[in-house]
Amino acid sequence: MIDMSEAKVTPELIRAALTTVKYPGFSRDIVSFGLVKNIEVSAEGAVRIELRIESKNEDVPRFVYQSVMTEVKEMPGVKSLNVDIEYHNPDVEKKAAMQDDPAKWKTPLPGVKHIIGISSGKGGVGKSTVSANLAVALARLGYRTGLLDLDIYGPSMALMFGTKELPDAGEDERFIPVQAHGVKLLSMGLMMDEASPVAVRGPLATRYTQQFLKETDWGELDFLILDMPPGTGDIQLTIVQTVQLDGVVVVTTPQEMALIDARKAIGLYQRTDVPILGIVENMSYFICPTDESIHYIFGQHGGDKEAVKLGVPMLGKIPLDIRTRQAGDEGHPVALEDTGSNRVAAAFEGVAQTLACMLGE
Repeated sequence: MIDMSEAKVTPELIRAALTTVKYPGFSRDIVSFGLVKNIEVSAEGAVRIELRIESKNEDVPRFVYQSVMTEVKEMPGVKSLNVDIEYHNPDVEKKAAMQDDPAKWKTPLPGVKHIIGISSGKGGVGKSTVSANLAVALARLGYRTGLLDLDIYGPSMALMFGTKELPDAGEDERFIPVQAHGVKLLSMGLMMDEASPVAVRGPLATRYTQQFLKETDWGELDFLILDMPPGTGDIQLTIVQTVQLDGVVVVTTPQEMALIDARKAIGLYQRTDVPILGIVENMSYFICPTDESIHYIFGQHGGDKEAVKLGVPMLGKIPLDIRTRQAGDEGHPVALEDTGSNRVAAAFEGVAQTLACMLGE
């Protein structure tokens, strides 16, 4: 008569026994599912089984553990049994990844190579003017360029580009931007009367922002410029949490009052791990049209000092020129002018060239 207590157990016998353990809710066993990662058997009959289970249902590892223990523990030759389960819950890990690295869950924009946010700490420094003219300058350099006006409460791009064309919707009901001056354009200002206020609370403005970002068909773009609202509020946070920005350009004027708020904007992007591409100093100086003398109406070197302090590039200095205002009011951005005879157009082209070079274009 054979003494079964003296039978020799092997990893192969253990693995064969585990083929009778079904994965909960399936007809397949845990071996065929690839859950059994390792089986060790000592000379003394101590068995160690390593399993790896990935499931959203936390009851699954408990069920499998009990089933394995029941099937293997009483096998001849098994003196002791240790079952180690490496358990992964995709929902929990996805949530943790979202908290640890927001870039992993931000929505990609199909066909868009680079996304640049144009930001300012306060209103009135010419952020939208810089956005519009930078987009035009990039387009004139031959880059496929789009401009998304996310200044929900104060959209101005319809006026600055001289268009009232209503954006169309594709078969999938995504926005199709309009075309103006070589730039693909989408703005809240194209969808409402220019005299009508955007009187919505923060949550709805956030929803509009997400809709513009996620539900617009830009086609193939080299650059998408985001004209962001001034300040550091809900919309800015929504933008940086929704799409992966290549970085932001911070627009300021040279005086300390504007620089104080620019620092706050920069602080927001640094805390949310958004690269600061550099500073554009708008209304940097005024050139007298009669004798071409230079006057620093808002102070001098404010942007330079801030750029050095923060360790970011000074991307360019845009002069204060009445033609910039006239061009914007007429729907003909000044960057469309000849760069050989218009200092402002040349300055915007210089900023565009610098950014394109920084981003490898």
